[in-house]
Amino acid sequence: MSADVSRRVEVYPGRTVTVEFDPTLTFECVDDCTWCCHHGVLLYDRDLIGLAQRANLAETTTEFRGEKFVTRENKDREDHVSGDGRACAFLRDDGLCTLHLEEDWKPTRCSVFPLGVWLEDDGLHVDIRESAHDHCDGLNVSQRRVIDNLEAFLPELLWELDDPDSNREL
Repeated sequence: MSADVSRRVEVYPGRTVTVEFDPTLTFECVDDCTWCCHHGVLLYDRDLIGLAQRANLAETTTEFRGEKFVTRENKDREDHVSGDGRACAFLRDDGLCTLHLEEDWKPTRCSVFPLGVWLEDDGLHVDIRESAHDHCDGLNVSQRRVIDNLEAFLPELLWELDDPDSNREL
């Protein structure tokens, strides 16, 4: 990313992020993509509380390297799974998310896709995940500019985390 594209943007009052992507980039989820459901959904503490209000944590979460994730399970549809045939436990057979559609709720990690978030000495940084350029069908297909809608992608919780790195996978 060239230095002339990077810029600080206030997302919430007093909460800024360095944007490392082209400000003209647009994103909108598209039907039947589900690429974001393949990686394992990292759950921060606040997400665990929210999920516990909607599902049985013992049945829907797993621990990996000391962190909690939504369980991945075998899925029948080849177009909705990663190479190992597994995807998020909340991904329905029709390619839609139970938590988002039926509960009107998303874990932080789901809100962030297709962005990558990390912490540097000067604060939070955000860019498009490298793999999104190859796999995410929602990039540059709408008029919804990501930079104008950062609050939808970056829950305020991210500024409170010691390690908001969104590249950690199950």
